[in-house]
Amino acid sequence: MVLIQQEEVGTEERVVNLSESAETAKSSASSNVDDSKEASDGFETASDTELGGEVEEREQQHQHQELGIPPGTDSSEEASHDEELKQKALAQANDAKLEGNELFGDGQFEEALSKYEFALQMAPDMPSSVEIRSICHSNRAVCFMKLGKYEDTIKECTKALELNPAYLKALVRRGEAHEKLEHFEEAIADMKKILEIDPSNDQARKTILRLEPLAAEKREKMKEEMIAKLKDMGNSLLGRFGMSVDNFKAVKDPNTGSYSISFQR
Repeated sequence: MVLIQQEEVGTEERVVNLSESAETAKSSASSNVDDSKEASDGFETASDTELGGEVEEREQQHQHQELGIPPGTDSSEEASHDEELKQKALAQANDAKLEGNELFGDGQFEEALSKYEFALQMAPDMPSSVEIRSICHSNRAVCFMKLGKYEDTIKECTKALELNPAYLKALVRRGEAHEKLEHFEEAIADMKKILEIDPSNDQARKTILRLEPLAAEKREKMKEEMIAKLKDMGNSLLGRFGMSVDNFKAVKDPNTGSYSISFQR
């Protein structure tokens, strides 16, 4: 009787005839051992697989503990639970924001700042929380404005605009803070951004017209201050030789419009 046995090694099938002679069977057995070794090379042993599985399981359990996910939760339940946690955190952030609004309405600006900060800490970093986070930064900016902390107002408005570049209220508030600090050029830039977003905004247009003369006056004042400093520096150097910058006059050529320097005692 001939019994056919199939053994899979790689992609080949080997047929063994059990009625072969003892010598052939011995040779075949030896070949089978070598093939078995080759087939196992590069693959995990049973013990390696079990060990890897235990490590993965322990890591997964640790992650579940951090997220507060009950033991035995499968992947779909885990995703659902994770989404539920995010929604709860978002709801807590919104509640804190509303509490901050009430405190602001009561004039308790420092306390309102804390509530808005708590809301920012609770709001998860995901697309659905961008709106509440930008609002909280803008609201903190208003609190700082009321407290006279205009630099902090600018920082908070900038954070709000990083989340929402088209946030008009944040642009208005940052422009107001820049004006308070006499940063007229920066305030004008914010008003121009408002007009890019909302060309019909007459208030921004009026603010630009009001601030442009102030910005020009400040530029002229800064130029005069710089010239005065350079003059003082020149006098300190020329004084060693008994001279001053007043000994040098700039004379304009009426034909070319260029200037020449003449020395006068």
